[in-house]
Amino acid sequence: MAPSPSLPPPLPPTGRVVVLYASQTGNAMDAAERVGREAERGGCPAVDVLSMDSFDPSCLPGERSVVFVVSTTGQGDPPDSMKGFWRYLLKKELGARWLEGLRYAVFGLGDSGYQKYNFAAKKIDRRLLQLGAEPIIEIGLGDDQHPSGYEGALDPWLLSLWRSLNQANLSLLPRISDIINPNLNNLGDSKIEVVYYSCDDAPQDSIVSDSKKLIERTRSASPALKFHNDGEPQYMLKMVTNQRLTKENSEKDVRHFELEDPSSEISYQAGDALEILPSQNPSAVNAFIERCNLDPDCYITIRAKGGDEFSKCSLVNGMMDRIKLKTFVALTMDVASASPRRYFFEIMSYFATAEHEKERLQYFASPEGRDDLYQYNQKESRTVLEVLEDFPSVHMPFEWLVQLTPPLKKRAFSITSSPLAHSNQIHLTVSVVSWLTPFKRTRHGLCSTWLAGLSPNEENLIPCWIHKGSLPPPHPSVPLVLIGPGTGCAPFRAFVEERAAQSVREPTAPVLFFFGCRNEDTDFLYKDFWLNHAQDKGVLSPKEGGGFFVAFSRDQPQKVYVQHKIKEQGARVWSLLCSGASIYVAGSSTKMPADVTAALEEVVCQKGGAAASGWLRKLERAGKFNIETWS
Repeated sequence: MAPSPSLPPPLPPTGRVVVLYASQTGNAMDAAERVGREAERGGCPAVDVLSMDSFDPSCLPGERSVVFVVSTTGQGDPPDSMKGFWRYLLKKELGARWLEGLRYAVFGLGDSGYQKYNFAAKKIDRRLLQLGAEPIIEIGLGDDQHPSGYEGALDPWLLSLWRSLNQANLSLLPRISDIINPNLNNLGDSKIEVVYYSCDDAPQDSIVSDSKKLIERTRSASPALKFHNDGEPQYMLKMVTNQRLTKENSEKDVRHFELEDPSSEISYQAGDALEILPSQNPSAVNAFIERCNLDPDCYITIRAKGGDEFSKCSLVNGMMDRIKLKTFVALTMDVASASPRRYFFEIMSYFATAEHEKERLQYFASPEGRDDLYQYNQKESRTVLEVLEDFPSVHMPFEWLVQLTPPLKKRAFSITSSPLAHSNQIHLTVSVVSWLTPFKRTRHGLCSTWLAGLSPNEENLIPCWIHKGSLPPPHPSVPLVLIGPGTGCAPFRAFVEERAAQSVREPTAPVLFFFGCRNEDTDFLYKDFWLNHAQDKGVLSPKEGGGFFVAFSRDQPQKVYVQHKIKEQGARVWSLLCSGASIYVAGSSTKMPADVTAALEEVVCQKGGAAASGWLRKLERAGKFNIETWS
């Protein structure tokens, strides 16, 4: 079920299921579309799948059956598309009977490696109950850590949802048996159609020399990106420094990149994030086009097909421009790094001409084959191109490939520099990602590997967008306790650089920084930078009330981490907290945030006694305890 851009005219609510999703990276949208497809397959008279920011929450009391699919980002934050909806639900004038008559279900997508696992979904579930809505079934919690990913929880949850809805209203899902036992020989229509033009027919204005406009125009035409398109890149930056920070014998390859706009200043703040659109390997793009028997030089337009939302002649996002097919694939379709979803395998099965391939694909698309598919696909990080090559008898129409290939997404990195020190540059600290799959295949992160391969001052320009990060820039008068092991030091290099620049013209408060790595000799990132600012009158210098503390976890028999250093320096940490300090934590989302939080709680309890209970929670509510983590 394709997501609709806006709510259609009201229908009799008893015969409609509305699916509202809040997605940051696209997973919740994928799950919501599956909910919509299954409801349609079961004969539901009307199904609408909508992004939460395209639904008017004041209309909620007029609905009867609503399914919410919600992802959780960062440290329990709701996706951007949920924030306005959530603010409306928190209005005090909404009473305990406001949603009486509404039956709802919530499915959350999260990662139990994070402290606030599925926090956004749990919050909306509680609030709907408070407002008088009745749950159809208990909340479902999808977990990225599950052996089958979030679908490990989604499969049984959906089955329970359909059965509960059917028991309450037999007319809502008259063909429920088609959901429980789907006929994989019955292919529905794709939601889009592609119109082809020869290169001779392409008008002159289809050839765009401005790379910013070309990126915006191409990505605007992608159905998969229509709710996630930020327009043209704010900047096209040049790589001027590509420096390896870790030693050659280190297990990790961490780079310091300096990106520059030679013609103008860059508008950003310390604590912001830089989003980068990576370039795909041209040979992979060419191989995909060849495998799919496409003409790389033809031009295309993409039209929405059927439905109330778009006429058969309208174009997605109203774009009338013709785009070169090869350009469209390269800028919008992630063919060589992202793994396809289960629905991709289901649609492939319809186009398989070899019987053994059809059977295997149908098995992968079935509930029984879910775990084997997860091992074959997600665990092996199998790409769209590799999957197509593994099933050579499959020839999917380009319409289906456009609809189902994962979109090429931007990657976000914490900015490592301060604009006060580098007005026309942005610095990044990036770990070049590579890993071995269970079958010992080496995989590489698309964006980090591409950046690491760029030579400084080459003509390559990097499409960039600046976004507000989750670490608000502190006022110069606020003392800071910074904790950033590994590449978690990235935003704090910007904070220290900024405070050093501020200290030249005004008094600044002290800074304590706790850094951690494995070995002093191999991965002590920015060693000279930190030590320089810890000397004399530097912002980390003890003379200025600051401090710099490093935990080398592998340089002695007993492992030492940042939480141990925090407890060692408990008196100084407590003193700074009593002076109104803000705490910032950045780094890996695994055990580190919980261990650091526990160490801080221990310090507060030991130094502050019983009166200090709840201190960190109060700091968090006041916006003075901020965590930014990544997996």
